[in-house]
Amino acid sequence: MSQQQISTPRRAAIVGCGDVSVVHAEAIAAIDGIELVAVCDSDPARLARAEAYAGVPGFSSVEALLDAGGVDVVHVTTPHHQHAPVTIACLRAGVHVIQEKPLAHTLEVAETIVDAAAASTAKIGICFQNRYNVSSVELKKLLDAGALGAIRGAYASVVWTRTADYYRNAPWRGHKAESGGGVLINQAIHTLDLVQWLRGEPTTITGQASTRKFAGVIDVEDTADAIFTHADGTTTTWFSTLSAPTDRPVELELVGELGTALIRDGLTVRWADGRVDVIPERAAPSGGRAYWGVSHELLIRDFYARLDDPEPFWITPAESLASLRMLTAIYEQSPQSTHEGVS
Repeated sequence: MSQQQISTPRRAAIVGCGDVSVVHAEAIAAIDGIELVAVCDSDPARLARAEAYAGVPGFSSVEALLDAGGVDVVHVTTPHHQHAPVTIACLRAGVHVIQEKPLAHTLEVAETIVDAAAASTAKIGICFQNRYNVSSVELKKLLDAGALGAIRGAYASVVWTRTADYYRNAPWRGHKAESGGGVLINQAIHTLDLVQWLRGEPTTITGQASTRKFAGVIDVEDTADAIFTHADGTTTTWFSTLSAPTDRPVELELVGELGTALIRDGLTVRWADGRVDVIPERAAPSGGRAYWGVSHELLIRDFYARLDDPEPFWITPAESLASLRMLTAIYEQSPQSTHEGVS
């Protein structure tokens, strides 16, 4: 995962001009050798704003964008249910793809992206940018080196806040048919990904998702808890909710026989012999929201630098299925919601 330099200039386009597209546009502008040449959105108002902001031509469909040519990489930043059709169209056209999480809004649809990637000569990377955080990288090094000793168990939480207006302003977020779910697939999926990346995909999952705060507003969950059992028999206890009064720092704690490592605004390692190591996280330079993390630009830079490599980018669609399998298992154990979302 070492950072490389971009050797070949690339022309980029952004498809989906909503909130998170700003972070991608900032990253493209900050990296030498990448030029944003087009934006695309099916909503005329969003497209007009993006054209004015970026100063590049706009397209109302990915088909029109691809037909125009002149694009090497497409950044897919659409709502969840639009990921697959856009990404698959690009892959079939031989255009490289950087796609936002989740892979898709359902596991079944996500598998069609895996198949399309396998059949394409183009590269694709999925934005699980928290793997590039200083805290995540350093903890992975400790685990790979066995420095914490045998892991006895883990705990992870995503305790944030949202309002009814958050869903009313973008109704797809609260409708399962479009988002695929709530807190697990939209907010907490990055931490689910870190759990499986650091500890291995769970072999057994017991959990439940429910709507505690926003019943009558959304038909997806705002709260979920689970116990993930890993191949070594140890467990990770999980809790996520959007009902807190404010966003708390994401927590991921691993308890080992030689020390306990806690990701919480950086990495703190408390060793069994009394030593304490504190590794701060880098500051977020983006004008985007703080909860998007600090590492989008690092992932995007790394993706472009690896485009000439013969092997796939390391965060592949197949790799990204793991977090979807985890949250799908929780959904399957949860009562079907009877709420009707409102727009």
